[in-house]
Amino acid sequence: MSTPNPLLVPGLSALAPAYKAVLCDVWGVLHNGVAAFPKACEALQRYRAETGGKVVLITNAPRPSPPILEQLARLGVPRDAFDAVVTSGDVTRAQLQAHSDIPVMHIGPDRDHSLFTGLDLTLTDEAGAGQVVCTGLVDDERETPEDYRALLERMVARDLPLLCANPDIVVERGSTLIWCAGALARLYEDLGGRVTILGKPHAPIYEAALARVAELAGAPVAKTDILAIGDGLPTDIRGAVANEIDVLFITGGIHGADFGPAGAPVESLVRKRLEEEGLRARAAIAGLVW
Repeated sequence: MSTPNPLLVPGLSALAPAYKAVLCDVWGVLHNGVAAFPKACEALQRYRAETGGKVVLITNAPRPSPPILEQLARLGVPRDAFDAVVTSGDVTRAQLQAHSDIPVMHIGPDRDHSLFTGLDLTLTDEAGAGQVVCTGLVDDERETPEDYRALLERMVARDLPLLCANPDIVVERGSTLIWCAGALARLYEDLGGRVTILGKPHAPIYEAALARVAELAGAPVAKTDILAIGDGLPTDIRGAVANEIDVLFITGGIHGADFGPAGAPVESLVRKRLEEEGLRARAAIAGLVW
């Protein structure tokens, strides 16, 4: 994955002919949790229409795909902008089903209960738990990870394994940064707890996404023919690099303040940050456009 010169590109159209499929992040690239980004949606629509390439949305959302499809529709993401969705929740459900004999305590908001729908397992409280699934903070608009320190310390003392269904540390909801399950997982690890993470940047969600691409294409698609798109350095970019997939870095997302004006990133700052993180990108752009 060599970095071209210059790194910044005017749009997805500059890269599209080289790729048969796209793995596109959702929150921060296609919407901000409040409304869809029309130009980003148009870019994926045109990629599909003009190249015949497949688009799989790959998201660290801790819920299975059907509720995410409903959410995308509510936010205004057109259905013809993508072929399929693979979520961290999908991968987490498979892991839970494989260990369904162990009672589960859930940490997260009620809206994430769809993660457990249809699974043959026992949901219980802290006292009865043999494992813990974290999908986020219960009240992510008011709470911080520190509010969970005492609970996490008790869990560590019992050596309870924590399954993190959303590796994101923060996301933008509108113009506000919201803490996610990844922040609790990080604290749990710092306290000495055992954590399993299945979403980006880890391999299981990429394996599921690549399998979905192959299903859509009717045959396996080489990683060299796939482009990932994302805004999160520790998740989207690190995940693509670790899984040997080219990546288009959306600089105007959660790291936007680090690169100068939100709509006009300074290339030298982008290159410096990638180097500091030990990462690389095929190209970069402020926001996804065609």
